[in-house]
Amino acid sequence: MQPLLQATALTPTLVSASIPSPDWSGFDIPLPWGSLRIHAYALCILVSIVVGLWLTSVRWAKRGAPEGSVWDIVIWAIPFGIIGGRLYHVVSSPDAYFGPGFDGTGDLSLIPQIQRGGLGIWGAVVLGAVGAWIGCRRSGVKLSAFVDTAAPGLLLAQAIGRWGNYFNQELFGGPTTLPWGLQIDANNPNFPVSMPADTLFHPTFLYESLWNLAVVLILLALDRRFNFRRSRLFWLYAMYYTLGRVWIEAMRIDDAEQISIFGITTRLNVWTSIFVFLAALAAFILLGLKGTGPGHRVPRGREPDKAVTTGPHAGTVTEVRDPDTVVSDSDSRGNLPDNHSGSRHASDPTEEAAAAPAGPKPGADATAAGHSGSTATEPAPEAGTGK
Repeated sequence: MQPLLQATALTPTLVSASIPSPDWSGFDIPLPWGSLRIHAYALCILVSIVVGLWLTSVRWAKRGAPEGSVWDIVIWAIPFGIIGGRLYHVVSSPDAYFGPGFDGTGDLSLIPQIQRGGLGIWGAVVLGAVGAWIGCRRSGVKLSAFVDTAAPGLLLAQAIGRWGNYFNQELFGGPTTLPWGLQIDANNPNFPVSMPADTLFHPTFLYESLWNLAVVLILLALDRRFNFRRSRLFWLYAMYYTLGRVWIEAMRIDDAEQISIFGITTRLNVWTSIFVFLAALAAFILLGLKGTGPGHRVPRGREPDKAVTTGPHAGTVTEVRDPDTVVSDSDSRGNLPDNHSGSRHASDPTEEAAAAPAGPKPGADATAAGHSGSTATEPAPEAGTGK
């Protein structure tokens, strides 16, 4: 009897120290023909986009990007990302839409209802990158420069967007007795029917949100220290994020596709995180190796680290350690100003004419000297010494 009384007395303490379930999930806006429901999940997504764009635009401006180009890019990247995220969710959790085993008992009308939750980050990143590539091509800037700039902002948006799962009371972890356990309404469709009504669950939304915020600070610190280029900061983002996503995803108990590889059966998102981590690690290493060495030739118009001023290549090539120090893509739009300087690319004929030496052409010096009355005591200047 005494242990039972102790357990009964302990239960309210655990519940009072837990994370309570949300009291609301949105609000209604009255309209002449009814009302418009604004879901808390959608508000979290909206706030995440605004905050992520703010950080990205600040970093983009510091890199000397053309003014307003960030909006020309995200107007493509955001819709593509939302569509990709939804498609990945539908594919990875198809039962609600197509029925168990694709037996046709699902509800296809739920697919466009993203306010109910369900955006897969992998689909959002992949298709969002396609949209960003389109925007970069149209704006005349490099995709690699943009994704490096946007990586911390993207992760900050993910940290905020995860709170939409809290308001929807979804995607939580297994039972726990920890004081930060999450309460879920027993009458919520996502509540496991086999568990007691006072069960607390791991708040995986909070774990991932805190992990993402920590990685944002890490990325900003590393970028400040090493000044990563050629999309290496983006691949670092993928590596750090997937490290956290593997263990957080493994804690979740919601329905998901199970995949067996090497005799191990686990959630699709766990395997996806592992493979993305390995691919990101390989890309980061290869890009780092590509950038090592004393330098390599790049087309004119790139910022020089060390110019070649003598020899047959004088004035035509530069020697740099990193060709991605500017955001402009001269192959996309040759008339795009670099770094707000208003200067045109070196491929511009007017700039090439201005950069040409003002003196006489090689080989013409001797002739000019002969007509000027030069004597043997006044030798003609040598042309094209190249020493």
